[in-house]
Amino acid sequence: MKTWNIYLSGEIHTDWREEIMAGASGLAVEFSAPVTDHDASDDCGVTILGAEPDKFWHDHKGAKLNAIRTRRLIEEADIVVVRFGEKYKQWNAAFDAGFAAALGKPLVIVHGADHQHALKEVDAAALAVCSEPKQVAQILAYVIRSELPGAKARAAE
Repeated sequence: MKTWNIYLSGEIHTDWREEIMAGASGLAVEFSAPVTDHDASDDCGVTILGAEPDKFWHDHKGAKLNAIRTRRLIEEADIVVVRFGEKYKQWNAAFDAGFAAALGKPLVIVHGADHQHALKEVDAAALAVCSEPKQVAQILAYVIRSELPGAKARAAE
């Protein structure tokens, strides 16, 4: 049986990744994600390659090191899920969605109704757009096992 590689991109301030992983329990999936420790992600470049007095170059070093991981994991993914949260603008998530779309990766986007207009081009590139992590787990169950939500309960009736 094939193990599906699912890349979970996007905001790092809520537990949406854990919700999807819990909902996908029992499926043949492996999950990957960017570094979700905010400080480590921001400071990896200067920690490894040396301090920078200019914040631009500080961020530049970190972004490049993080891109090594992100690009490789998106390239290896069977499905890319990108979550846009409420608190911050996730420009990196939009970039990941564009990169995945350019590679022809199946793309699932997650965001609230308040982001519909701002993300209309990102949504247009996706094969599914949903508002809750639970829906992503249901999409995975359907795609991998042809299993609809509640199908077991209906079959038992």
